[in-house]
Amino acid sequence: MNHTPGFARHDVTVPVPGADLAAWWYQPTTQGPWPAVVMAHGFGAVKDMFLDRFAERFARAGLAVLVFDHRGFGHSTGEPRQEADPEQQARDYRHAITWLRAQPQVARERIGLWGTSYSGGQVLQVAAQDRRVACVVAQVPIISGSEQLRRRVPPEQQQAVHDGFAQERDRLAAGHAPTWRALIPEADGPSPIYRAPEAVAFYGQGLALSSTWRNRVTLSSVAMSAEFEPGAHIHRISPTPLLMVVTTHDTTTPTDLALAAYERALQPKQLVLLPGDHFVPYQREFDKASSAALAWFVEHLGPVGA
Repeated sequence: MNHTPGFARHDVTVPVPGADLAAWWYQPTTQGPWPAVVMAHGFGAVKDMFLDRFAERFARAGLAVLVFDHRGFGHSTGEPRQEADPEQQARDYRHAITWLRAQPQVARERIGLWGTSYSGGQVLQVAAQDRRVACVVAQVPIISGSEQLRRRVPPEQQQAVHDGFAQERDRLAAGHAPTWRALIPEADGPSPIYRAPEAVAFYGQGLALSSTWRNRVTLSSVAMSAEFEPGAHIHRISPTPLLMVVTTHDTTTPTDLALAAYERALQPKQLVLLPGDHFVPYQREFDKASSAALAWFVEHLGPVGA
């Protein structure tokens, strides 16, 4: 347990069907019942990669925060390892809500969601489906996996990519081990997913920040990402309040897709547009990104300590 002025952080385990989610549980020093926030990271990332900064900001303001590693990643259990199944990860957000609602010091009707990048899309989907969510913050969210694939892969290569996905399903059904993809380039490693300098710089900090981060995801993770369409749900989030934090030059989860999705969302909603690429909210624009999210939670989860 770590004690810091304004909150205490505990390592906890959140049991979910088929896995145990390793989590940080931030408890404010203010009098409960506390409004609470559920958080998880994006594609192939673990909670040690800057999520503590956001959680600490929220906890100092009197919000309880649960930050978990996705199943199969970090300290969480679950097989196969390093497999980012967006639908399963969205279900685990819902299990985390259930866990929070069972905590005696949590205001069970005042629970918000925060997600970023891949998990930013997941919280859009969960907020549209689960009316226990009191408000949601989606930071640089994925909107359409199929459109991202079309933009990243030249037209003449797209059939080969889909053929590779089909062959991997056949291999797995025959009992073979998963095929791996690297997140960023490495010497003599498998083919990388990201080559953009900003992505290489972000994920390249993984080993320094976390003993559990691995530069690997399964090929099935890539296939499932191409099928993930959280933007299709965005108009169903209302009347749950939605904040979207978008960056101006995002080529990872493209800016124009996020802005178009925001226009399809119904009120109440708010857009914060930050200058820079997909990864600036974690460091360079952290103050603006975290301040906007905190203000949204305070406004829509109700007064802290009430």
